[in-house]
Amino acid sequence: MPYKQKDTNSFLEHGQVYKIKKVRDMAEGEKPREKMILDGAGSLSLAELLSVVLGVGTKKEEVFSMASRLLREYGEKAIATQKNPSIIAKDLNIPETKACQIVACFELGRRLFQKKPGGLITIRNAKQAYSYLKEMENLKKEQFRGLYLNNHYQLVHDEVISMGTIDSSLVHAREVFRPALEYGATAIIIAHNHPSGLTKASRADTEITDNLLAAGNILGIELLDHLIIGKNKFLSII
Repeated sequence: MPYKQKDTNSFLEHGQVYKIKKVRDMAEGEKPREKMILDGAGSLSLAELLSVVLGVGTKKEEVFSMASRLLREYGEKAIATQKNPSIIAKDLNIPETKACQIVACFELGRRLFQKKPGGLITIRNAKQAYSYLKEMENLKKEQFRGLYLNNHYQLVHDEVISMGTIDSSLVHAREVFRPALEYGATAIIIAHNHPSGLTKASRADTEITDNLLAAGNILGIELLDHLIIGKNKFLSII
């Protein structure tokens, strides 16, 4: 049976037809590249800036949709500090070439505009750690993250250690402490989010904490805290 075009009025009666925003559908002045040229880079959102870096999407995903999803699923701070393109590619299901573009972009920023030691972020308590990690409360997937501090409580590295359901059998001490050795950190704060918004600690959460405390004692790297981040709240396990 041939397809019959629906009357436009029927759409208006029951609400507008859904339409996902795509770069090719935007007016010339709204497309990220053209907008940057006309109004400057400061006028672009993070998703628009990232879409300029990526250039084009894939057959499965349009570039602006991809950029928006990457920021939403990984977190703005986390994606800016992840230096391993293979991890980004795996966690976010994108080609490694795209992941390399993202890592290269933020690495350029670090090298050209890196803050001097006096300007590093200082984290001395759970409230400050939560303030830094607050964006995790909006993530739709569970994310396990490490903050690595020097002996002045200054943040020297921030890394997404794993994504997906956090299980004690899947969180290995070597993955948590490897960045500490690489960046010369003397202490670590770990955190993970509960997409449900609740902050009750599970048995796996306490097992992970106990295992990492023991490993830290052997390595001489202190595990300062383990935060569970929910919606507008957090729980400190240690």
